[in-house]
Amino acid sequence: MTGIVFRPIVTEKLTNLQDKGTYAFEVDPRANKIEIARAISKKFNVTVIDVRTMNYKGKAKTQMTRRGRFEGKTTHFKKAIVILKEGESINLFENI
Repeated sequence: MTGIVFRPIVTEKLTNLQDKGTYAFEVDPRANKIEIARAISKKFNVTVIDVRTMNYKGKAKTQMTRRGRFEGKTTHFKKAIVILKEGESINLFENI
């Protein structure tokens, strides 16, 4: 499977966890933990200790405009929290 890791997720909470070697990525919803760990290891040349995944369901959104009501939906996505071996890190802004 190609293109398992889509993008890093950078929030204030996850930025604080980066000091402890924890990073988050948006990944392919069909990928399992083993495939995610291999993809991260290969892409960033690090040792992955643990992978936790979460599936997010898309939400219905409504917006009122001059022309009336506009309804839409956000996309489904899968988030992976990756814990690296102690002492290793990923420079997210350099490797993108």
